[in-house]
Amino acid sequence: MPNAIHLPDIHQALLEGKTFWKKHALERMVERDISRDAVKQAILCGHIIERYPTDHPVPSVLIAVLEPEPLHVVLAWDEKRRECHIITVYRPDIQYFELDFITRKNQ
Repeated sequence: MPNAIHLPDIHQALLEGKTFWKKHALERMVERDISRDAVKQAILCGHIIERYPTDHPVPSVLIAVLEPEPLHVVLAWDEKRRECHIITVYRPDIQYFELDFITRKNQ
């Protein structure tokens, strides 16, 4: 599947230091008291729950982890450069997600 994003590729980029933190993500992490280590753990232990293949300039995904607390990470994957860009990080809100923190509510 062309332009498919695979977690093992993201994990490898993370472990090799090919992860770039967007200013927006860093600002939200400070506001929400979320550490870089928590984000890295979420990426390494989480699952892709949504894919955005038409995002520009590169496709992105939403990764979710439930332990030690529910956390969502939106990251873009640059297949050509084999690097990921952390776009934003947040704790899912039950206003927008079901109690499983994975399923989006129909708005």
